[in-house]
Amino acid sequence: MKKVYNIGVEATIEVIGGKWKPIILCHLNHHGEIRTNEFRRLIPGISQKMLTTQLRELEQSGLINRKVFNQVPPKVEYSLTPYGQEMEPVLHLLCTWGENHIEKLIDNGEDVLLMQRDEDIAVDLPSL
Repeated sequence: MKKVYNIGVEATIEVIGGKWKPIILCHLNHHGEIRTNEFRRLIPGISQKMLTTQLRELEQSGLINRKVFNQVPPKVEYSLTPYGQEMEPVLHLLCTWGENHIEKLIDNGEDVLLMQRDEDIAVDLPSL
């Protein structure tokens, strides 16, 4: 049976939808190659099982590469494929929109904490 999409974004959400896939993709876009344990440090709220599931789905979708090194202990690195790299503008816009949204929350008096991984520090953005 032919798959029907009513709007293009449905296909996008089908591939990158959910809580964790956009976060994984943004980290790969920003950092390049990432090992499994490094993902756990970058995304502290994700379980090992969920991380493994999400990485496998992204690999099956052709967005990421999984490179296994033949060594002890095993070493596995993930990176964006050229197809995954095509999402860079979308990922950048998602991150920028999120940062702008956080500023709006602050302007509305909410107490927000934004983790800035670029500098490996937490930036506490206090309520105004």
